[in-house]
Amino acid sequence: MKFNIQSLFTVKKLSWFLVFLSLTCLLASIYTFNRIRQIDEFNQAISSGKTPKTDKQSFEAKFATALYLAKKERYKEATLLFTQTLPKANASQKSAVNYNIGNIFFLRGLAINGTNNTVRDESEYLIRQAKTAYQTSLKNDNSHWDARHNLDRLLTMLPGTPTPGVGESDTPGLIMGNIPVGLP
Repeated sequence: MKFNIQSLFTVKKLSWFLVFLSLTCLLASIYTFNRIRQIDEFNQAISSGKTPKTDKQSFEAKFATALYLAKKERYKEATLLFTQTLPKANASQKSAVNYNIGNIFFLRGLAINGTNNTVRDESEYLIRQAKTAYQTSLKNDNSHWDARHNLDRLLTMLPGTPTPGVGESDTPGLIMGNIPVGLP
């Protein structure tokens, strides 16, 4: 039996193949055009602070909504929404989320602290939370320069970690207690 290649490429078969190919390309073009329109509407809704009609459960929608809430000083809701985005995020996105959580704590700490360069009590707690968030951000993406800058700023504000038992006179204090110093 002789195989004839011309029987595979008849005009009728080639015509049907080209019709199928053109319909497939047309459907792909319509889908792509529709998706581009949806993305444009999504971006417009997010930039105006409205809820998007599509992709409501996507990382980008939740992140943008949390960022909008943070800008409107609704910090608790923003922090909760940022935290909800972490399980679906990749390393770069986790870095951005932790950076923004750090910013929220930092801004709250600065608002409570006022114009003082030293921090106390609740303000110190918030600044330490910001420090932890910035460090986590840098663990996820070490090239995040904004997180490095903010971490450097708040490290200058935090008091140094005191050594237990050492006071201003550098005497042993609590560590040594009642143990006599020197020879008997």
